[in-house]
Amino acid sequence: MHLTLPAVAQIQLTTIDWVIVAASILICFVPALFVGKKSSESTSEFFASGQSVPWWLAGLSMVATTFSSDTPNWVTEQVRKFGVAGNWQWWAFVLTGVSTVFFFARLWRRSGVMTDLEFYEARYSGKAASLVRGFRAVYLGLFFNCFIMGMVTLAACKIANIMFGMPAWQTIVICGVLNVVFAAHSGLWGVLIIDMIQFFIKMTAVFAAAYFSLKAVAVKTGVGESALAGLHKMVEVLSTQQVITDKKGVPVMSDKADGLGQPILDIMPNFGMSELALMIFIVPIAIGWWANWYPGAEPGGGSYIAQRMLASKSEKDSLGGTLFFNVAHYVLRPWPWIITGLCSIIIFPNLDSIRAAFPNANPEMIGHDSAFPAMLQFLPVGFMGLMVGGLIAANSSTILTHLNWGASYLVHDFYRRFVKPDASERHCVQVGRLCTLLLYVVAAIISYFINSAQEAFQILIGIGAGTGLIYILRWFWWRVNAWCEVVAMISSFIATIVFFILSKNDVTLSFANTTLMTVGFTSVCWLAAAFVAPQTDRSVLISFYKKVRPSGPGWGSIRAEVEAADPQPENEKDNMPLAFMGWISGCIVIWSSLFCIGKFLYGQMTEGYILLGATVVSGIVLLRVINRLWVKS
Repeated sequence: MHLTLPAVAQIQLTTIDWVIVAASILICFVPALFVGKKSSESTSEFFASGQSVPWWLAGLSMVATTFSSDTPNWVTEQVRKFGVAGNWQWWAFVLTGVSTVFFFARLWRRSGVMTDLEFYEARYSGKAASLVRGFRAVYLGLFFNCFIMGMVTLAACKIANIMFGMPAWQTIVICGVLNVVFAAHSGLWGVLIIDMIQFFIKMTAVFAAAYFSLKAVAVKTGVGESALAGLHKMVEVLSTQQVITDKKGVPVMSDKADGLGQPILDIMPNFGMSELALMIFIVPIAIGWWANWYPGAEPGGGSYIAQRMLASKSEKDSLGGTLFFNVAHYVLRPWPWIITGLCSIIIFPNLDSIRAAFPNANPEMIGHDSAFPAMLQFLPVGFMGLMVGGLIAANSSTILTHLNWGASYLVHDFYRRFVKPDASERHCVQVGRLCTLLLYVVAAIISYFINSAQEAFQILIGIGAGTGLIYILRWFWWRVNAWCEVVAMISSFIATIVFFILSKNDVTLSFANTTLMTVGFTSVCWLAAAFVAPQTDRSVLISFYKKVRPSGPGWGSIRAEVEAADPQPENEKDNMPLAFMGWISGCIVIWSSLFCIGKFLYGQMTEGYILLGATVVSGIVLLRVINRLWVKS
């Protein structure tokens, strides 16, 4: 097949494409129709699948949820603005994800709660515990949750705008009808089934996008039409290029001979660019992973990740599903997105070239994150239909999860807890379905006020900056109390608002610096509350310890009191040194295999084989650790 690059892009779906789109939707959604009756039995079934989910289904669902329609757009934007190294903004969360596997997955499953917010009244005491649970139910379930769905909806609008010239409202209505109907009907069981099927459709689609993007590069640069030739040419061209930022903060490409910018293909940042290195690497790897709260990568686990862990049928399944999620999330998925983003630099070197190629698109919606959907014009018949089906799947898997997760907070942790405690199971399920509709409407409205995926990402990180350490230490230090969480949420929110107001008044502060200051301010505030605010009742702490059996010196006095009356056999206690070994080896496995793939794609074979060796050695250690932990689960 001969590939041509038109001056004006025309993305049109043929009859075959539409058949494939329809088939993809039917394959994903029809099976979910059959679990509606089971999900209606109780809120436990609707929001937690009766706590009977196997590890592989929980893991696939986590991966599918974090692969939303905005994800490839966001990765493409990072590559175009900061080079490949820009991905350290989320690669750093490997530390968070793997720590959840070895330190927190089993603790969550032991807690026996339905939602991670129910945890608050099991861990804390008094009115403060109820206040935190109720406030976070609305704060996270409505505001924060809808903000994330607004990001995803914005990405869907940008993709549809580029591909079909559709106005935003049409995209919102179409996606809304599809997602709200199925989320309200099928509950978490339906979400899990849809996620499982969508994962394979989405992965096939993004690999196709990378493959045909490389073919487009080969044609544009005159080296043929093969993807392999395109890969070699892409590496050759971009290895001499760097990204620099002009006085207005706009990223531009230049020759890297002067060494003043960020080399596009480098996996590590240019530390000579202190401001850039601080933002994309130093802050995320040194502070961000433990200090910042972000859905899907929460320190200590939480949100829909906790929902999957709590829905797992055993501690073993909770651990296995979370480990599978982290490997698939960080190793299997990034490079197709990155390759497509790199190819877009050659095909569309600036925003004006995207606008010129897509004259029917709304120019105000075009940003660097629009480059990914712009590259989809090179998909041939059949694959275009698969990609559209994959993008619908990507949007749905995330929106469906957030609708179910958000509704679980609003119903189980707010409505049933504070408004109508005596409500029947059937009544609560019906309220959950109404909340599902409400959540999507709010998310659709928010999508109109966000400009780009990066902007939304930074706002979310800012709001959660400094709160992450609480979600780790509350498992290992008895002194963390409910007021710590209240103070942390308020202080981080105030700091974010202050910096936002300053930015609107021409006070220039980098995202890295505002994050550092917010983390410092928030940490000081909540640590003071740990010693000054009213402490958790001793009886609640003892009850929590008996149920969860947390490790570490932070529970020394509580442990001594409990063990005196009810000693725990040594072989039933968590092996913390073994967990640390699993954490370290797991991080090495993920990073070394991720970078190994990149080095082989770049043709840097020696470095690739060294990283492959590191992957094998750390993988052997990881498997041995898991086998020992598995026996006890």
